[in-house]
Amino acid sequence: MTAAPVHTPTFARISMKDRLIKMMPILLVPILILLGFFAIGAPSSWLTLTVSGLAMGMMLFIMASGLTLVFGLMDVINFGHGAFISVGAFVGISVLIALGEWTGTASLLLNMTAVFLAVVAAMVATGALGWGFERVIVKPVYGTHLKQILVTVGGLIVIEQLIHVIWGPDEIFINRPETLKGAVTFLGAAMEKYRLMAVGIGLVLFVVMRMILRRTKIGLIVRAGVENGPMVEALGYRLRMVFIGVFIAGSALAGLGGVMWGLYQEVITAGMGEEMMVLIFIVVIIGGLGSVEGAFIGALLVGVLQNYVAYLEPKLALVSNIALMTAILMWRPQGMLPVVKAK
Repeated sequence: MTAAPVHTPTFARISMKDRLIKMMPILLVPILILLGFFAIGAPSSWLTLTVSGLAMGMMLFIMASGLTLVFGLMDVINFGHGAFISVGAFVGISVLIALGEWTGTASLLLNMTAVFLAVVAAMVATGALGWGFERVIVKPVYGTHLKQILVTVGGLIVIEQLIHVIWGPDEIFINRPETLKGAVTFLGAAMEKYRLMAVGIGLVLFVVMRMILRRTKIGLIVRAGVENGPMVEALGYRLRMVFIGVFIAGSALAGLGGVMWGLYQEVITAGMGEEMMVLIFIVVIIGGLGSVEGAFIGALLVGVLQNYVAYLEPKLALVSNIALMTAILMWRPQGMLPVVKAK
């Protein structure tokens, strides 16, 4: 008798290779942090800059996550997203100013309650604004990117001018709640309390969004709609309603990001959202259009890199993120973790 031929399981080797290729974008953030440690040299400065970069990255992710879902699911290029950031900041900060007695006391409970109410007000306002923006401005131009760019930029300008009318043209300087002022010292590094809180909020939001998208029915519909919308509609789901819900959620997240960015900068202006759109689009593009995980990694890369470069060579800080986007797109033209759409 002849022995049965032995088949080599080549699929295992291929599967491991694919897994390593998929893991490469995830490793970019720790690799960048490690390179920053060697470039900066001083451990305390490196730790301070890293925490600051992560905090900035988390806030960029909050602002960019809604936009990447809107583009991935609805194929809408929404430059008006910056207006939601500005409106969220002004509404939230107005609430904090009105609750000045709560923010001025050293009570952690009252401070966090004031911040929570400010965030809720900002998200409700920008969610409602997003609903109206989608119905009036975006709906007539579905499927036409050039018209989307033109009308959403126009909407951005109109909303900015309305902010001038309601809140005035001047910058508004703000103070953080008392318990969020100052810094804590760890291993000789001073880390601002607010930035540590921003890192925590960003992580929690990412975990919650990931769980919703991967472990709930509505998340399954959203992900399926991103990859193959016609098939989802053929199965009887009203994808149009999902579109509206995602747009409202993305607008509300922009409002949350606006409040956090305003407290981070301690000053708000009508044009702050427009100024942030460059970084937000860089995050969305390098992460992969429609990918929340890609936007998360991209935001951390942008935040950490900008802080490192600003410390090591301030003149290059403005071009560092453009260079990062160029390098990522040369390596992966569709972004780090793109959503593969069905053809």
